[in-house]
This record gives sequence, structure tokens and C-alpha cells, in this order.
Amino acid sequence: MFKKILIAEDLDSISITVEQALKELSITEIHHAKYCDDALLKIKKALHDEDPYDLLISDLSFKIDHRTNKLTSGDELIESVKKIQPDIKTIVFSIEDKSYRIKSLFNDLGINAYVPKGRDSIPQLQKAIQSIYSEDEKTLSEEWSHVLRDKSLLEIEAYDITLLKLLSKGFIIDEISLSLKNSGIVPNGSSSIEKRINKLKIYFKANNNVHLISISKDLGLV
Repeated sequence: MFKKILIAEDLDSISITVEQALKELSITEIHHAKYCDDALLKIKKALHDEDPYDLLISDLSFKIDHRTNKLTSGDELIESVKKIQPDIKTIVFSIEDKSYRIKSLFNDLGINAYVPKGRDSIPQLQKAIQSIYSEDEKTLSEEWSHVLRDKSLLEIEAYDITLLKLLSKGFIIDEISLSLKNSGIVPNGSSSIEKRINKLKIYFKANNNVHLISISKDLGLV
């Protein structure tokens, strides 16, 4: 079983509950961090001391307070950690419920498991830890297993997500074009944007833009 684990969580109650769950698995060396910057610092120090962490369990959302931090989310933390310790096992323990974002955690950040916070989250977390340790497989609870199988989410690009988000805000084509230009995103011409949106409507079998946004929200894309 894993010997050294870091929990990145800003709520004491959840952090304590997770620690208890780990102790039930006979894991004794458990460290905590309420801020992503602190978590990264602990990872770096452990590597420097040649006593690295085996597993990182992190939330995605961290409440902003008086303290200024470079890393403000679990996504940023995991990305930074993977750069200095690529082989560390990672579990996201979060209330996130958007399919696209969960899938991107596996595809883009290479996490090993996603466990949703909820009624049965602790047994699921323990099961995920055991599965990762013994089988070294990506783990997702049964209720979310469809996310990794959904090919449509894989084929949608970041550019498409940006378009869908702007559409969901009520932007018209010219406003989307201006927003993309200001962000340095290409293609940003009105004609290109309109063609892309039409392709998305065909892809998702949407009757119009409103229907397209509705489908996108159901899939957790926006």
C-alpha cells in the first residue's frame, strides 16, 4: 500500500475525514496542505529529501482569501506537480460534475482517479486508492464511467468549448469574433466561426443555437 500521501484540501472537516479513511487502509504517513502553493512546496521538499510522496489527493476548488497564491486550483496544482514528479499517482476528490472537465483531467493532466464528493465518497475513495495501488489503472466511479467512454467528448476541441461558452453567454457572431481576436485565438473571422458553429450543430444534431447550448450543458461542456 502507498506509504506517503499528501492531501490538498482547504476544508478541515473533509481533510480529517479523508485522513481517517487512509488510516483504515493502514496508511500512516499523511500530510495536509490547505493551499496549492503549500502543497507544491511540500512535493518539492520531499523530492529534495529523496523521500517523495506516493500519492496526491486534491480537490479542484480552493477558496480565495487574504493570502496571495500563484496556484489557485487543483488543476494548476496537479499540472505543476506532474512537471517535477511525473510518476506521482493523483486522485481528484471534488464536487465537479461537468463531464468534459472530468475527462480532461484524465486526458490532459493524466490523473489516476476521480472520486466525486457525496454520500458514498469515502468507500469510493478507498476503493480507488486500492485499485490504483494494486492494478495501476485509471479509476472512475460507476456513475461517471460513461465519461471515459464518450467519444464525442474526445473529439471536441478547446476551440469548440470556447465558442460554446461564448454562445451560452448570448454572444452573437460579431461579438464572438471580437472576443476571440482580443484573446489571440484563431480562427476568429465571422465566416469561420459561423461554419464551425454549423458543424457543431450537425455533429450534435442540434436544431438551432439554443438547442446546441442545451445539449452542450447536458454533456457538461459549458
